Amino acid sequence: MTIVTRVAGPLHIVRAEAEPERWDAFVRARSDGSFAHAAGWNAVISEVLRHEYIALAACDESGVFQGVLPLVRVRTPLLGHSLISMLCLNYGGPLGSDDAQRLLVDAAIAEARASGADSVRLRSRTAIECELSAPADEKVLVLLDLPASPDELWSHFSSKLRSQIRRPQKEGMEFRTGADQLDAFYDVFAHNMRDLGTPVYSHRFFERVLATFDDVVIGAVYLNGIPVGGGFGLIWNGEFEMTWASTIRKYNALSPNMLLYWGFMQEMIARGVGVFNFGRSSRDAGTHRFKMQWGGREHELPWTEWTARPSAANVHAGPSRMAQLVSRSWQRLPLPVANLLGPHIARRLPWW
Repeated sequence: MTIVTRVAGPLHIVRAEAEPERWDAFVRARSDGSFAHAAGWNAVISEVLRHEYIALAACDESGVFQGVLPLVRVRTPLLGHSLISMLCLNYGGPLGSDDAQRLLVDAAIAEARASGADSVRLRSRTAIECELSAPADEKVLVLLDLPASPDELWSHFSSKLRSQIRRPQKEGMEFRTGADQLDAFYDVFAHNMRDLGTPVYSHRFFERVLATFDDVVIGAVYLNGIPVGGGFGLIWNGEFEMTWASTIRKYNALSPNMLLYWGFMQEMIARGVGVFNFGRSSRDAGTHRFKMQWGGREHELPWTEWTARPSAANVHAGPSRMAQLVSRSWQRLPLPVANLLGPHIARRLPWW
Protein backbone atom coordinates (compact mmCIF):
# COMPACT_ATOMS: atom_id res chain seq x y z
CA MET A 1 0.00 0.00 0.00
CA THR A 2 1.46 3.35 -1.06
CA ILE A 3 1.47 6.22 1.44
CA VAL A 4 1.17 9.62 -0.24
CA THR A 5 3.35 12.26 1.40
CA ARG A 6 3.39 15.12 -1.12
CA VAL A 7 3.75 18.63 0.26
CA ALA A 8 2.78 21.90 -1.46
CA GLY A 9 3.29 25.19 0.38
CA PRO A 10 1.54 25.19 3.76
CA LEU A 11 -0.63 22.18 2.90
CA HIS A 12 0.32 18.54 3.01
CA ILE A 13 -1.49 15.24 2.40
CA VAL A 14 -2.13 12.61 5.08
CA ARG A 15 -4.03 9.33 5.24
CA ALA A 16 -7.02 9.80 7.56
CA GLU A 17 -8.88 6.47 7.72
CA ALA A 18 -8.26 6.37 11.48
CA GLU A 19 -9.91 9.77 12.10
CA PRO A 20 -13.58 9.31 11.17
CA GLU A 21 -14.90 11.85 13.70
CA ARG A 22 -12.61 14.62 12.52
CA TRP A 23 -13.29 13.70 8.90
CA ASP A 24 -17.09 13.80 9.33
CA ALA A 25 -16.95 17.07 11.25
CA PHE A 26 -15.15 18.65 8.29
CA VAL A 27 -17.62 17.22 5.76
CA ARG A 28 -20.65 18.30 7.81
CA ALA A 29 -19.32 21.84 8.05
CA ARG A 30 -19.11 22.19 4.28
CA SER A 31 -22.20 23.29 2.37
CA ASP A 32 -20.95 21.26 -0.59
CA GLY A 33 -20.31 18.15 1.50
CA SER A 34 -22.41 15.07 0.77
CA PHE A 35 -23.22 11.71 2.30
CA ALA A 36 -20.83 10.21 -0.28
CA HIS A 37 -17.96 11.89 1.59
CA ALA A 38 -18.98 10.43 4.97
CA ALA A 39 -16.43 8.26 6.77
CA GLY A 40 -18.98 5.48 7.25
CA TRP A 41 -18.44 4.32 3.67
CA ASN A 42 -15.05 2.99 4.73
CA ALA A 43 -16.69 0.03 6.48
CA VAL A 44 -19.26 -0.53 3.73
CA ILE A 45 -16.63 -0.51 0.98
CA SER A 46 -13.90 -2.45 2.76
CA GLU A 47 -15.97 -5.01 4.66
CA VAL A 48 -18.80 -5.69 2.21
CA LEU A 49 -17.38 -4.91 -1.23
CA ARG A 50 -13.83 -5.82 -0.12
CA HIS A 51 -12.06 -2.93 -1.83
CA GLU A 52 -9.34 -0.75 -0.37
CA TYR A 53 -10.73 2.55 0.90
CA ILE A 54 -8.26 5.47 0.91
CA ALA A 55 -9.08 8.62 2.88
CA LEU A 56 -6.83 11.50 1.75
CA ALA A 57 -6.90 14.73 3.75
CA ALA A 58 -5.15 18.02 2.96
CA CYS A 59 -3.91 19.58 6.22
CA ASP A 60 -2.41 22.94 7.01
CA GLU A 61 0.73 23.47 9.11
CA SER A 62 -1.34 23.11 12.30
CA GLY A 63 -2.79 19.77 11.14
CA VAL A 64 -6.27 21.21 10.53
CA PHE A 65 -8.18 19.64 7.65
CA GLN A 66 -8.54 21.95 4.64
CA GLY A 67 -9.83 19.32 2.23
CA VAL A 68 -10.72 15.64 1.93
CA LEU A 69 -10.95 13.08 -0.85
CA PRO A 70 -12.22 9.51 -0.39
CA LEU A 71 -10.96 7.00 -2.96
CA VAL A 72 -11.82 3.37 -3.65
CA ARG A 73 -9.33 1.10 -5.37
CA VAL A 74 -11.07 -1.24 -7.83
CA ARG A 75 -9.10 -3.96 -9.60
CA THR A 76 -10.94 -5.86 -12.33
CA PRO A 77 -9.23 -8.37 -14.67
CA LEU A 78 -10.94 -7.09 -17.82
CA LEU A 79 -11.61 -3.46 -16.85
CA GLY A 80 -8.30 -2.60 -15.23
CA HIS A 81 -7.22 -0.89 -12.04
CA SER A 82 -8.96 2.34 -11.03
CA LEU A 83 -9.16 4.80 -8.16
CA ILE A 84 -12.74 6.05 -7.91
CA SER A 85 -14.35 8.75 -5.78
CA MET A 86 -16.88 7.42 -5.01
CA LEU A 87 -17.78 3.89 -6.06
CA CYS A 88 -21.56 3.18 -6.00
CA LEU A 89 -22.39 6.89 -5.54
CA ASN A 90 -22.88 10.07 -7.55
CA TYR A 91 -20.44 12.28 -5.63
CA GLY A 92 -17.35 12.10 -3.48
CA GLY A 93 -14.84 14.20 -5.42
CA PRO A 94 -12.35 16.53 -3.73
CA LEU A 95 -13.90 18.72 -1.05
CA GLY A 96 -12.36 21.83 0.48
CA SER A 97 -10.49 25.01 -0.45
CA ASP A 98 -9.29 25.45 -4.04
CA ASP A 99 -5.68 24.86 -3.01
CA ALA A 100 -6.66 21.76 -1.05
CA GLN A 101 -8.67 20.36 -3.96
CA ARG A 102 -5.79 20.85 -6.39
CA LEU A 103 -3.38 19.15 -4.00
CA LEU A 104 -5.80 16.27 -3.42
CA VAL A 105 -6.20 15.72 -7.18
CA ASP A 106 -2.42 15.73 -7.58
CA ALA A 107 -2.10 13.30 -4.69
CA ALA A 108 -4.70 10.94 -6.19
CA ILE A 109 -2.84 10.93 -9.52
CA ALA A 110 0.47 10.37 -7.71
CA GLU A 111 -1.08 7.43 -5.87
CA ALA A 112 -2.37 6.02 -9.17
CA ARG A 113 1.05 6.29 -10.80
CA ALA A 114 2.84 4.79 -7.79
CA SER A 115 0.46 1.84 -7.56
CA GLY A 116 0.07 1.23 -11.30
CA ALA A 117 -3.57 2.27 -11.54
CA ASP A 118 -4.92 2.94 -15.02
CA SER A 119 -7.20 5.80 -14.06
CA VAL A 120 -8.51 8.18 -11.42
CA ARG A 121 -12.23 9.00 -11.63
CA LEU A 122 -13.64 11.88 -9.63
CA ARG A 123 -17.42 12.08 -9.30
CA SER A 124 -17.80 15.67 -8.17
CA ARG A 125 -21.04 17.58 -7.72
CA THR A 126 -19.33 20.96 -8.08
CA ALA A 127 -16.63 21.90 -10.59
CA ILE A 128 -13.01 21.58 -9.50
CA GLU A 129 -10.07 23.56 -10.86
CA CYS A 130 -8.01 20.97 -12.68
CA GLU A 131 -7.08 19.98 -16.20
CA LEU A 132 -8.58 16.51 -16.14
CA SER A 133 -10.83 15.34 -18.96
CA ALA A 134 -14.60 14.98 -18.78
CA PRO A 135 -16.25 11.59 -19.44
CA ALA A 136 -18.06 11.10 -22.73
CA ASP A 137 -21.44 10.38 -21.17
CA GLU A 138 -22.81 13.57 -19.57
CA LYS A 139 -24.51 12.97 -16.23
CA VAL A 140 -27.12 15.27 -14.68
CA LEU A 141 -29.12 15.45 -11.48
CA VAL A 142 -32.75 16.52 -11.29
CA LEU A 143 -33.56 18.50 -8.13
CA LEU A 144 -37.07 19.39 -6.99
CA ASP A 145 -37.64 22.03 -4.30
CA LEU A 146 -40.25 20.77 -1.86
CA PRO A 147 -42.90 23.14 -0.44
CA ALA A 148 -44.31 23.07 3.07
CA SER A 149 -47.18 20.69 2.30
CA PRO A 150 -48.04 17.85 -0.11
CA ASP A 151 -51.13 19.78 -1.22
CA GLU A 152 -48.99 22.69 -2.37
CA LEU A 153 -46.73 20.36 -4.33
CA TRP A 154 -49.74 18.58 -5.84
CA SER A 155 -51.13 21.89 -7.06
CA HIS A 156 -47.98 22.48 -9.10
CA PHE A 157 -48.26 19.18 -10.96
CA SER A 158 -49.81 19.03 -14.41
CA SER A 159 -53.16 17.30 -14.79
CA LYS A 160 -51.40 14.52 -16.72
CA LEU A 161 -48.94 13.94 -13.88
CA ARG A 162 -51.72 13.88 -11.27
CA SER A 163 -53.60 11.36 -13.36
CA GLN A 164 -50.50 9.16 -13.58
CA ILE A 165 -50.13 9.22 -9.78
CA ARG A 166 -53.81 8.35 -9.27
CA ARG A 167 -53.60 5.39 -11.64
CA PRO A 168 -51.74 2.99 -9.28
CA GLN A 169 -53.88 4.14 -6.37
CA LYS A 170 -57.01 3.23 -8.31
CA GLU A 171 -55.46 -0.18 -9.00
CA GLY A 172 -55.21 -0.74 -5.25
CA MET A 173 -51.51 -0.09 -4.83
CA GLU A 174 -50.23 1.29 -1.54
CA PHE A 175 -46.96 2.91 -0.44
CA ARG A 176 -45.17 1.91 2.76
CA THR A 177 -41.99 3.32 4.27
CA GLY A 178 -39.67 2.29 7.07
CA ALA A 179 -36.59 0.19 7.79
CA ASP A 180 -38.82 -2.90 7.66
CA GLN A 181 -39.19 -2.33 3.90
CA LEU A 182 -35.59 -3.37 3.17
CA ASP A 183 -36.49 -6.89 2.05
CA ALA A 184 -39.32 -5.64 -0.16
CA PHE A 185 -37.04 -3.04 -1.74
CA TYR A 186 -34.31 -5.59 -2.38
CA ASP A 187 -36.68 -8.15 -3.90
CA VAL A 188 -37.84 -5.57 -6.43
CA PHE A 189 -34.39 -4.09 -7.00
CA ALA A 190 -32.74 -7.46 -7.62
CA HIS A 191 -35.56 -8.54 -9.94
CA ASN A 192 -35.35 -5.35 -11.96
CA MET A 193 -31.55 -5.43 -12.22
CA ARG A 194 -31.72 -8.97 -13.60
CA ASP A 195 -34.31 -7.80 -16.14
CA LEU A 196 -31.97 -4.95 -17.14
CA GLY A 197 -29.09 -7.40 -17.56
CA THR A 198 -27.03 -5.88 -14.75
CA PRO A 199 -25.52 -7.74 -11.76
CA VAL A 200 -26.95 -6.62 -8.44
CA TYR A 201 -25.28 -5.62 -5.18
CA SER A 202 -25.82 -7.99 -2.28
CA HIS A 203 -28.58 -7.68 0.29
CA ARG A 204 -25.78 -7.36 2.86
CA PHE A 205 -24.55 -4.18 1.13
CA PHE A 206 -27.87 -2.43 1.74
CA GLU A 207 -28.12 -3.87 5.25
CA ARG A 208 -24.74 -2.35 6.06
CA VAL A 209 -25.66 1.05 4.60
CA LEU A 210 -28.85 1.03 6.69
CA ALA A 211 -26.92 0.10 9.83
CA THR A 212 -24.18 2.68 9.21
CA PHE A 213 -26.14 5.83 8.44
CA ASP A 214 -28.90 7.44 10.49
CA ASP A 215 -30.87 9.09 7.68
CA VAL A 216 -31.59 6.19 5.34
CA VAL A 217 -35.17 6.07 4.03
CA ILE A 218 -36.63 2.96 2.40
CA GLY A 219 -40.03 2.64 0.77
CA ALA A 220 -42.00 0.13 -1.27
CA VAL A 221 -45.17 0.00 -3.34
CA TYR A 222 -47.42 -3.04 -2.94
CA LEU A 223 -50.15 -4.57 -5.07
CA ASN A 224 -52.26 -7.20 -3.31
CA GLY A 225 -49.54 -7.56 -0.69
CA ILE A 226 -46.77 -8.11 -3.25
CA PRO A 227 -43.95 -5.51 -3.55
CA VAL A 228 -43.84 -4.16 -7.11
CA GLY A 229 -41.70 -1.03 -6.57
CA GLY A 230 -39.00 0.01 -4.15
CA GLY A 231 -36.69 2.89 -3.34
CA PHE A 232 -33.67 3.43 -1.07
CA GLY A 233 -32.09 6.80 -0.38
CA LEU A 234 -30.38 9.05 2.14
CA ILE A 235 -31.05 12.47 3.67
CA TRP A 236 -28.14 14.90 4.02
CA ASN A 237 -28.27 18.58 4.98
CA GLY A 238 -31.94 19.01 4.11
CA GLU A 239 -31.80 17.08 0.83
CA PHE A 240 -33.02 13.58 0.09
CA GLU A 241 -31.48 11.60 -2.76
CA MET A 242 -33.30 8.63 -4.26
CA THR A 243 -30.09 6.68 -4.72
CA TRP A 244 -31.61 3.35 -5.83
CA ALA A 245 -35.14 2.77 -7.15
CA SER A 246 -36.80 0.05 -9.20
CA THR A 247 -40.12 -1.41 -10.25
CA ILE A 248 -40.98 -4.83 -11.60
CA ARG A 249 -41.36 -4.55 -15.36
CA LYS A 250 -44.55 -6.57 -15.79
CA TYR A 251 -46.42 -4.08 -13.56
CA ASN A 252 -45.10 -0.93 -15.22
CA ALA A 253 -48.30 -0.34 -17.18
CA LEU A 254 -49.97 0.32 -13.81
CA SER A 255 -47.38 3.04 -12.99
CA PRO A 256 -46.10 1.89 -9.59
CA ASN A 257 -43.11 4.20 -10.10
CA MET A 258 -45.41 7.24 -9.94
CA LEU A 259 -46.81 6.21 -6.57
CA LEU A 260 -43.30 5.31 -5.35
CA TYR A 261 -41.91 8.78 -6.02
CA TRP A 262 -45.04 10.56 -4.80
CA GLY A 263 -44.93 8.52 -1.59
CA PHE A 264 -41.31 9.45 -1.00
CA MET A 265 -42.05 13.13 -1.69
CA GLN A 266 -44.84 13.16 0.88
CA GLU A 267 -42.54 11.45 3.38
CA MET A 268 -39.78 14.01 2.80
CA ILE A 269 -42.18 16.93 3.25
CA ALA A 270 -43.37 15.40 6.53
CA ARG A 271 -39.73 15.22 7.67
CA GLY A 272 -39.08 18.85 6.74
CA VAL A 273 -36.69 18.02 3.89
CA GLY A 274 -36.33 20.90 1.43
CA VAL A 275 -35.01 19.26 -1.75
CA PHE A 276 -35.88 15.99 -3.46
CA ASN A 277 -32.91 14.73 -5.49
CA PHE A 278 -33.91 12.19 -8.14
CA GLY A 279 -30.33 11.01 -8.55
CA ARG A 280 -28.18 10.89 -11.65
CA SER A 281 -29.18 10.14 -15.23
CA SER A 282 -27.56 10.37 -18.62
CA ARG A 283 -28.83 13.51 -20.30
CA ASP A 284 -31.91 12.94 -22.48
CA ALA A 285 -32.23 9.29 -21.44
CA GLY A 286 -35.66 7.92 -20.56
CA THR A 287 -34.93 8.14 -16.84
CA HIS A 288 -33.92 11.79 -17.28
CA ARG A 289 -37.22 12.61 -19.00
CA PHE A 290 -39.17 10.75 -16.30
CA LYS A 291 -37.53 12.86 -13.59
CA MET A 292 -37.99 16.17 -15.40
CA GLN A 293 -41.76 15.71 -15.67
CA TRP A 294 -42.05 16.36 -11.90
CA GLY A 295 -41.02 19.97 -12.39
CA GLY A 296 -37.45 19.84 -11.13
CA ARG A 297 -34.34 21.61 -12.35
CA GLU A 298 -31.21 20.14 -13.87
CA HIS A 299 -27.78 20.17 -12.24
CA GLU A 300 -24.90 19.01 -14.41
CA LEU A 301 -22.41 16.70 -12.72
CA PRO A 302 -18.87 17.85 -13.61
CA TRP A 303 -17.21 14.45 -13.35
CA THR A 304 -13.57 14.27 -14.43
CA GLU A 305 -10.93 11.63 -14.90
CA TRP A 306 -7.22 11.06 -15.38
CA THR A 307 -5.96 8.09 -17.39
CA ALA A 308 -2.46 6.66 -17.55
CA ARG A 309 -3.07 5.94 -21.23
CA PRO A 310 -5.19 8.71 -22.79
CA SER A 311 -6.05 6.47 -25.74
CA ALA A 312 -7.60 3.89 -23.43
CA ALA A 313 -11.34 3.27 -23.60
CA ASN A 314 -13.42 5.52 -21.39
CA VAL A 315 -15.48 3.22 -19.18
CA HIS A 316 -17.58 6.16 -18.04
CA ALA A 317 -19.19 5.95 -21.45
CA GLY A 318 -20.69 2.63 -20.38
CA PRO A 319 -20.28 -1.01 -21.24
CA SER A 320 -18.58 -2.17 -24.44
CA ARG A 321 -20.32 -4.16 -27.16
CA MET A 322 -19.07 -7.37 -25.54
CA ALA A 323 -20.50 -6.25 -22.21
CA GLN A 324 -23.82 -5.55 -23.91
CA LEU A 325 -23.87 -9.11 -25.22
CA VAL A 326 -23.13 -10.40 -21.73
CA SER A 327 -25.92 -8.19 -20.41
CA ARG A 328 -28.45 -9.74 -22.76
CA SER A 329 -27.35 -13.19 -21.61
CA TRP A 330 -27.68 -12.10 -17.96
CA GLN A 331 -31.32 -11.20 -18.56
CA ARG A 332 -32.03 -14.85 -19.32
CA LEU A 333 -30.66 -16.16 -16.04
CA PRO A 334 -33.10 -17.53 -13.46
CA LEU A 335 -33.50 -14.91 -10.75
CA PRO A 336 -31.99 -17.04 -7.93
CA VAL A 337 -28.89 -17.64 -10.06
CA ALA A 338 -28.56 -13.94 -10.94
CA ASN A 339 -28.92 -12.99 -7.27
CA LEU A 340 -26.28 -15.53 -6.27
CA LEU A 341 -23.69 -14.55 -8.87
CA GLY A 342 -24.52 -10.85 -9.21
CA PRO A 343 -22.91 -9.47 -6.03
CA HIS A 344 -19.55 -11.03 -6.92
CA ILE A 345 -19.56 -9.21 -10.26
CA ALA A 346 -21.32 -5.96 -9.35
CA ARG A 347 -18.70 -4.97 -6.78
CA ARG A 348 -16.05 -5.01 -9.52
CA LEU A 349 -17.88 -2.77 -12.00
CA PRO A 350 -16.25 0.69 -11.96
CA TRP A 351 -19.17 2.46 -13.64
CA TRP A 352 -21.48 1.65 -10.72
